[in-house]
Amino acid sequence: MADLWTSSGGRIDRANPLSFRFNDKRYQGYQGDTLASALLANGVHLVARSFKYHRPCGTVSAGSEEPTALVQLETGAFSEPDLRATQIELYDGLIAASKNAWPNVSHDVGAINDLFSKLFVAGFYYKDLHAS
Repeated sequence: MADLWTSSGGRIDRANPLSFRFNDKRYQGYQGDTLASALLANGVHLVARSFKYHRPCGTVSAGSEEPTALVQLETGAFSEPDLRATQIELYDGLIAASKNAWPNVSHDVGAINDLFSKLFVAGFYYKDLHAS
């Protein structure tokens, strides 16, 4: 186990830089990074939009329990939707994009819901379920 950890950053090997693209912008990360950790290191906090109200979503955990940082990985025939950014190991040439946003995550048309947020009642996932 000790050989997996470097003296300056856990499993991240800063001697091996990697280039990747997120939402058509080029970023740099390192071998051992996840997509989420590389985005955070590059100052990217807005990763996707919620599917129902298009609220801004970022990375809130570090593993498979990540509920909001869902991305589309790659393009064309090799594309995979709804992957957690915290589980994608960074590799050179990786291409990823935000989910549930049009035309882009920063200027999403669906974000107009924020203006009417006081009119929306809590969704089904906020209600208590009681056995009768």
